Amino acid sequence: MTKPLRTIARLSAVALVLSLPAAPLLAQQGATDTMMNEQVKSYDWVRPQADYARKVVMIPMRDGTKLYTVIVHRKGVTDAPILLSRTPYNADKATSRNRSQKIEEILPVMDAEFVNDGYIRVYQDVRGLDGSEGDYVMNRPLRGPLNPTKVDHATDAYDTIDWLVKNVKESNGKVGITGSSYLGFTSLMALIDPHPALKAAVPQSPMVDGWMGDDWFHNGAFRTFGFDYDLGQTVKKGGGAVPKGTGDEYEAYLAAGSAGDYARAYGLTDLPVVRKVLEHPSYDAWWQGQAVDKLLAARKLTVPTMLVVGQWDQEDSYGAPAVYQALEKQDANNDMLSLVIGPWRHSQVNYEARELGPLKWEGDTGLQFRTRYMKPFLDCHLKTQAPACDTPPVLTYASGTNRWAVSKQWPAGDYKPLYLDAGFGLSWSKPQSGSDSYVSDPAKPVPMLPRPIHMQGEEWRTWLVHDQRFVDGRTDVLSYATGTLDKPVHIKGAPKVDLRAATTGQDSDFVVKLIDVYPQENSVDPTMAGYQLGIGIEIFRGRYVNGFATPAPLVPGKTYAFQWSLPNVDHVFLPGHKIMVQVQSSLFPLYDRNPQSWVPSIMEAKPGDYVKATETIQRGGDAASAVWLPVAAD
Repeated sequence: MTKPLRTIARLSAVALVLSLPAAPLLAQQGATDTMMNEQVKSYDWVRPQADYARKVVMIPMRDGTKLYTVIVHRKGVTDAPILLSRTPYNADKATSRNRSQKIEEILPVMDAEFVNDGYIRVYQDVRGLDGSEGDYVMNRPLRGPLNPTKVDHATDAYDTIDWLVKNVKESNGKVGITGSSYLGFTSLMALIDPHPALKAAVPQSPMVDGWMGDDWFHNGAFRTFGFDYDLGQTVKKGGGAVPKGTGDEYEAYLAAGSAGDYARAYGLTDLPVVRKVLEHPSYDAWWQGQAVDKLLAARKLTVPTMLVVGQWDQEDSYGAPAVYQALEKQDANNDMLSLVIGPWRHSQVNYEARELGPLKWEGDTGLQFRTRYMKPFLDCHLKTQAPACDTPPVLTYASGTNRWAVSKQWPAGDYKPLYLDAGFGLSWSKPQSGSDSYVSDPAKPVPMLPRPIHMQGEEWRTWLVHDQRFVDGRTDVLSYATGTLDKPVHIKGAPKVDLRAATTGQDSDFVVKLIDVYPQENSVDPTMAGYQLGIGIEIFRGRYVNGFATPAPLVPGKTYAFQWSLPNVDHVFLPGHKIMVQVQSSLFPLYDRNPQSWVPSIMEAKPGDYVKATETIQRGGDAASAVWLPVAAD
């Protein structure tokens, strides 16, 4: 018997409802629940499918302070060496470059060769920064007269290594340390009373002596860009670059006046580190006591060390060669210490390094160094089944001919004087006596680059290789040049300046530039035709002619012997090129202006202290100005 039509319709409606999708959960729970807090406490971005393990630990130091440490290695590694870096630039960010599940993607480029060969990579925040506990002190001095506490970067490195070899089960108990700039400094500090498990070190462009030639001063002249670094490094909230706008930094520093007036105008004297620098304009015990090359020279070198620097390092060109010179006498067998000078800007060794500004190299020189030299050096000291060591005593890259070269010592050339000569020439023979003069005006200092100047980004990274024709011909710049070379001149070492000069003022700066002048016709690369390539540029503050710790006014009209070194280089001046030497009295705004009158501290010079002065450069005879070049016999 058939069902009534009304019953059939009712059953059909029920079936239709049952066949519809279920109502959303939130709708079933009611409207109030849609306002629930949707934030969750954390998310582990390292997923189970990752090819690596990443672990964060807080490692206790001897004073109870705990330091934030990130340990990364490929899954499945055993009996593995540890490569440590101690950084003020955030260990967490250094180990999460990309939030990838591939190990070579989360770490800096330079780490790939190591972690892909079973190394354990460790990054640690230095005390007081980012995830680490404690107080931060810029370039914390070694415990002693300048540091009354019982902890420093040496003890922190020791305690960290001790914890790692006892607690990282994948490790073989051998540790190397590396890093560039500030990380180069912490790498060197680990060599002071080192932990027995520290078997190798590769400090790169290390901050060694902030007054002599690294970040804050060069031969007594203050480097103004340090203010930006101080603000970014020591302020928890509101730091970064000095808020002077985005205009011409030449104009901004000139309008502010002295370094002290600039610091006060932007509230930088609230920063302890700035106050310390302003209070110590000369090379006093405060600076000398922090010089890492002096600290290391007083100890026996027990850890094999490879020191690395870029030939055009715009920030820390001084430190690595200074440490090499301080320690080389201990390395009679050439098996404990090596020096590397590559064709790089600051820290470029850790990135792709096929070029620098307009200069092109034969391949990626950074990768070449890491795979051919750095990794074999670390392998032979850190691996359990270690290959034999074959580390070059000195490794350099000859710009000009673009090739790697090995030397037994450094400098690797014999010094020969290239004299300033009449007619703005240069001569290998001492000329007859004479002189040239120019007027130095602090109101119109010689710029470091064509204006407008911005001391950041690519402009800052490559300023040392900028074409120097932009100042050639200024009335306050003297340019001396050889004739066209008919054979190569290869220099391997730090050129030495012997400038015989007098001033009508009571103080003066002198800047000397060693320049490779390219041929006016250069069909191979027309962009380099006539190019004036800086090979070495360095400044000297005249008041320190009798000693960096004893500034004194200059006697107007008296000729002094101002002597200093240019950065270390391996360079070939090719046939068809010329060698040029430029002399000037400012390099602004990289270095603060010398008022050229006498003031106890140039940091506190007032507007009325800045005066014009006539600078006279002597040449030939008994007062022969020269640049001594370390000429190699090849």
